[in-house]
Amino acid sequence: MEKKFKFQELTHKIIGAAMEVHRHLGNGFQEVVYQRALAIELNLRDVEFDREKEMFLEYKGHNIGTRRVDFFIEKKIMLEIKAVVQLEDVHLAQAINYLEAYGLEIGLLINFGNTSLQFKRVMKPKSNHNSSIIQQKS
Repeated sequence: MEKKFKFQELTHKIIGAAMEVHRHLGNGFQEVVYQRALAIELNLRDVEFDREKEMFLEYKGHNIGTRRVDFFIEKKIMLEIKAVVQLEDVHLAQAINYLEAYGLEIGLLINFGNTSLQFKRVMKPKSNHNSSIIQQKS
């Protein structure tokens, strides 16, 4: 079986962990609650991660501050989580910006705030100016 997406096996593990968290907690909690539960679930599944990894932002070689991504998975995938009724374009823009800032190709945006878990796979194409997004919902 040919793999369709880069790091597909790992992204499936992450999404499966998020589904398990959503199955147990449902929607309606603050983002930090889901973040804590997801950290536990990722540990149970032996997925290596850094939580709230801080990154430096630069503009023309000058440091202009820092940002924190919710999870940095196995030094390959950025995971940003939300707890909102519906994902919006601004959430996708944030995920794309994190991919650019970290120099990563693949990211996930997961929303626990809807009655069904929502997730989007965010991919950075070879050009630096555009990113493509594949939307998925379970």
